[in-house]
Amino acid sequence: MRKIRLHRHIPPPATSDIVDMCGEETDMTQTRAELDNLCISTIRTLSIDAVQAAQSGHPGTPLGAAAIAYVLWDRFLKHNPRNPAWPDRDRFVLSAGHASMLLYSMLYLTGYDVGLEDIRRFRQWGSRAAGHPEYRLTPGVETTTGPLGQGFANAVGMAMAERWLAARYNRPGHEIIDHHTYCLASDGDFQEGITGEAASLAGTLRLGRLIVLYDANKISIEGSTEITFTEDVAGRFASLGWHVVGPIDGLSAPDVEAALSEAKEENSHPSLIICRTIIGYGSPNKANSAAAHGEPLGEEETRLTKQQLGWPYEEPFTVPPQALQALRTAVRRGNLWQQDWDRRYAAYGAQFPAEAAQLEMDLSGKLADGWESLLDSVPIDEKPTATRVTAGKALNALAAGIPALIGGSADLAPSTKTIIISSKDFAAPDYAGRNIRFGVREHSMAAICNGLALHGGTIPYASTFLVFYDYMRYGVRMAALMHLPVVFIFSHDSIAIGEDGPTHQPVEHILGLRSVPGITVIRPADAAEAIEAWRFAVANRQGPTALLLTRQAVPSLDRSHGAPASELVRGAYVLWEPDQTPDILLIATGSEVAIALEAAQRLGKSGVGVRVVSMPSWELFESQPGAYRDHVLPPHLDLRISVEAGTTLGWERYVGPKGNAIGIDTFGKSAPGDELYRKFGFTAERIVEEASSLMKGESE
Repeated sequence: MRKIRLHRHIPPPATSDIVDMCGEETDMTQTRAELDNLCISTIRTLSIDAVQAAQSGHPGTPLGAAAIAYVLWDRFLKHNPRNPAWPDRDRFVLSAGHASMLLYSMLYLTGYDVGLEDIRRFRQWGSRAAGHPEYRLTPGVETTTGPLGQGFANAVGMAMAERWLAARYNRPGHEIIDHHTYCLASDGDFQEGITGEAASLAGTLRLGRLIVLYDANKISIEGSTEITFTEDVAGRFASLGWHVVGPIDGLSAPDVEAALSEAKEENSHPSLIICRTIIGYGSPNKANSAAAHGEPLGEEETRLTKQQLGWPYEEPFTVPPQALQALRTAVRRGNLWQQDWDRRYAAYGAQFPAEAAQLEMDLSGKLADGWESLLDSVPIDEKPTATRVTAGKALNALAAGIPALIGGSADLAPSTKTIIISSKDFAAPDYAGRNIRFGVREHSMAAICNGLALHGGTIPYASTFLVFYDYMRYGVRMAALMHLPVVFIFSHDSIAIGEDGPTHQPVEHILGLRSVPGITVIRPADAAEAIEAWRFAVANRQGPTALLLTRQAVPSLDRSHGAPASELVRGAYVLWEPDQTPDILLIATGSEVAIALEAAQRLGKSGVGVRVVSMPSWELFESQPGAYRDHVLPPHLDLRISVEAGTTLGWERYVGPKGNAIGIDTFGKSAPGDELYRKFGFTAERIVEEASSLMKGESE
C-alpha cells in the first residue's frame, strides 16, 4: 500500500475515517487511485468542454498538466477557498496563463466563488473565466498571466515578500508568516529571457519557499521545441543555485506527489520540478502536437478524447458528485488552516502587540496617521539640485516611518539615489533588509516588484535610467493592468545625460509611459515638486506611479507669482502669473520649467504677459474637473507653447492648432548636457523667439 504523503499542515485522517470513505482498509490504495483518476479526468474534460463551447482557447496544457495541478491542490497547497485573501495562504501562479481553464477548473472544483456558469461562458463578456487569468476579476487568481515569463518573475517576487515579512515579523515560537509559492510554467516560459533573469536572482537569494513545476511537453505553437529549445534546463537551473527534481512523469499522480514532497523538504534553495507531460493527453489525433495547443479540439475529437480517457458521460460540463465532493474537501481544510492560524495570530498579537498592529497595517495597504509629516524633514537646497537627489532624500525620509517600503535598482542605486541608508540588503540568510539588489535585470525587476505588491505587505519600488524603461516595459504595463501600487523611479530623464550619447538619452520614453492606461507619470520640475511627487506616489493605491527625475541640477523655482508645489497633485498649476492679462501661455515639465520661467520673465520685461504652467502629470491633470482645467489653461488663451525634452508627439492636445511644441523628435548626440540643450533649442532664447513669432503671426 502506497503511503499518501500529505501537506505538513494537513492532519492525516484517522484509519476509521478512511474505512468509512473507502470501504475495507485493504482496498484503500486502489480506491484512492480510482478517485485520483476520476478527479483528474474531471479537470481535463471540464477544461476541454469550456474551450470547445467558446470555440477559442488552449486545451492542450489542461489535458497534459491536470495531474500536476490536482496533486498540488489536493495534497500540498495551503489555501482557503472561502477566504482567497488569507495572508498566510500558499500562492499559486499559473505562469502558462494560456492554460487558464486548468486554473478555472481547480478554482470551481475546490470551492472558490467561480461558478459552473462562468466556465460554461469561458472567454465571454461578463464571465469570471476570462481568456487568460486576471487578477481582481476572478477570486483565487493571484496574478494576471499570459505574457510568458511574467508569472514566473511574479512568483519570485511573492517568494521574496514571504521571506521578508517572515524575517521582519516572525518571532521564536510564532511563525505567523509561513507559506510557499508555487508556479506552473511551460516550455515557452523557460524560453523567455525574463525567466532567466528572475531565476538567477532567486537562486542567488536562496528562496527555498519557491517551487516551480515545469510542464515540459516539448511543444510550442510552431511545433516541437527541438527546432528552438534544446538546452539542458536542469543543468542551467542547477548552475543558478536551484534544487532540481526530475525529469519525472508528470502524468503520474504518485510521481508528482513524491517530487513535491522532496521539493518541500528543501529550504535552502528554490526548487524546479521538471515534469514530462504530453500536450493534449488523451486526444487520439492531436496529442503531442502543436494542433492541441491553441485551438479547440473540435466536437468529434472532444468525443474521442473523452472516450480515450474512459469518460462515461456524454453531456458536456458533467462533474461527477464523487469528484466534486473529494475536491471540495479543500473548503474544510482551508477553514481549519485559517482557524488554526487565527488562534496562533491572536497569541502572537497578545505577546507582540506593536508588531501585530504594524503587520496588519502593512497587509491592509494603509498608512499611519500623520505619515505625510515625514516629508517635512526633507531639505530643499538653495543651490540647484538634481531632482533625483531630492527624491532620494524623500525616499529615505518616508522609509524612516513607513516600514513597508522596499525596493532597489537594476545595479544603478548610486546613480538613481534609491538606497535606504538606514537599512541593510535583502539577502540570504537574513531577509529583513529593505534594499533589493536586482542586478542588471530590468525586465525581471519590474515583474518581481509586481509580485511583491501582489503578495501584500509591501510598497515596492524599482529604479533605473529612463532610457532602460524599454527593457521593463511589459512589467510596467502589467502593473498598470492589475492596478498595483508599484513606484517606478526613472532618473536621467533627458538628453541632458550628455556624453553617454543617444544610446542612453531618452526621447520617446516619456510619451511611451504616458501611453500606458492606468499609470500616473510625474516629471517634477524642482526639489519641491520632487518631494510632492513622492507624497503622491506613496499615497496612490490605485495603480503604479512613474517618477521621472533629472540627472542634472535644476534651480528651485520662484513661486511668488503662482501656486505652491503642493498643487502638483492636480497635475498642472499656474506657476507664474504676470501682472497684466496674459498674452501667451507656456507649458513645461521637469527641468524645462525653469527655462520657461526664465523666458517668461524676459518677455515680461518687453511688455509681454506670459503665464507659466508647470505640468508634471498629464494623468493627474486630466482627472481634474473641467472648471479647474479651464482655469489653468483658459480656452481663450490659445497662443501656447509647450516645452519638454522629449518627443513633441501628444502635446498638440494642450497647445492646440495655434500653438507650438518645443521638443526633440530625433535621437540625441554625445556631448555635454548643457551644450546639447543649446544645440537642440532648449533655451530661454529659443522660447522667446517662438513666442514672438506666434504673437506676430496672430497680429497679422
